[in-house]
Amino acid sequence: MKKIFTICALTLVVAAVFIWRTTAKPSRFGTFTGAPRAEVATLIAEPKAFLGKTVEIEGTITEQCKAMGCFFTFRSGKEGLRVDLQEVAMHAPMREGRPARVEGQMVPFNDGYQFYASAVEFQ
Repeated sequence: MKKIFTICALTLVVAAVFIWRTTAKPSRFGTFTGAPRAEVATLIAEPKAFLGKTVEIEGTITEQCKAMGCFFTFRSGKEGLRVDLQEVAMHAPMREGRPARVEGQMVPFNDGYQFYASAVEFQ
């Protein structure tokens, strides 16, 4: 009887782990290339200096698109940097308030600039 109970319990644990791993949302999108790091504050202050240059930034997500998660904001003081995930994670998991690492480039957006992601890792 103990053997049957042990086998059933082990099967249940293995099945639960398998189901969790297959339904868990990914935390990494795109491919990181090892681009040099830059500070969010520097990108906000000097966006033109980073046009066409791939860099990596890190920060805490302060606001995220509520519909699909397709963009979020990193803050530096009162200023925010919009990070667009459209090409790598159009339906990104909601990670507001959590840290993230992003690689991409500054691009013109409306009357200013935004960071266009080529890779993102949510932590």
